[in-house]
Amino acid sequence: MDPPATMDNPNSSWVNHRGAWATNISVIISLKIIFSSIPGMSSEASWTLTNLCYNTGTFIMFHWVSGTPFTLNQNENADLTLWEQMDGGLQFTPSKKFLFGLPIVLFLLSTHYTHYDFATFMINLASLIVVLVSKLPSMHMKRIFSEDIPIDKAD
Repeated sequence: MDPPATMDNPNSSWVNHRGAWATNISVIISLKIIFSSIPGMSSEASWTLTNLCYNTGTFIMFHWVSGTPFTLNQNENADLTLWEQMDGGLQFTPSKKFLFGLPIVLFLLSTHYTHYDFATFMINLASLIVVLVSKLPSMHMKRIFSEDIPIDKAD
């Protein structure tokens, strides 16, 4: 079965719309402001929490939850995560490159502003690895904690 077209799937087409990239950056800035405004919260802790919350949220949204809330395509995407539905399953599209690079930039910022502390570096690195590995083309239609998508559905 061929991957469904992106524009036929309102669940994943929004990532290519104007403002989607700015929204991701706005979420990161908002998280940083919220964590920095907590009394007694150090700058190092707020950067680490910003990184962890953004990566956890995007991991759940893009790589954990499967299916779509819209049944316009006769459940063709019922077994696919949002990342697998994006751009009709194509790899290395501009949106996927942006969403792959953003956690790296956030990791570098977090590492810099935590003054390269080893403990926070390892926490931020572990979070980055989990998020980036799930975005790799070799993980397309692979499941870690459940069954992989059967071959007949993946073709």
